[in-house]
Amino acid sequence: MTESQSHKRAKSKAAGQKGKTEVPLKGNRRLDAATSNKATEVERSGSSSGLEKAADRLKASKKPQKVLQVPQSDMSKAAAAMRKRGVSGTVKNMTGTKRRSV
Repeated sequence: MTESQSHKRAKSKAAGQKGKTEVPLKGNRRLDAATSNKATEVERSGSSSGLEKAADRLKASKKPQKVLQVPQSDMSKAAAAMRKRGVSGTVKNMTGTKRRSV
């Protein structure tokens, strides 16, 4: 399935000028965006399994800062998914106005 425009926009904004998008991980997986010390995953589906998979990709990135970016209505579900997978980091809404530490 192709990416939505909002997903592409969020990925490129998270990567910034010096970061990269679609960063390869072990196990034939890809991280949405990464800079030298921050990993970002954008998950718009809102499904629990999708959020948990995104948390697993963040954990595999080995970056000190991990950010899971989701629509505002899914922030509590995303925080629960990160806790379940044992990932500490930040959950942000799509516009970046709200953030929650996990």
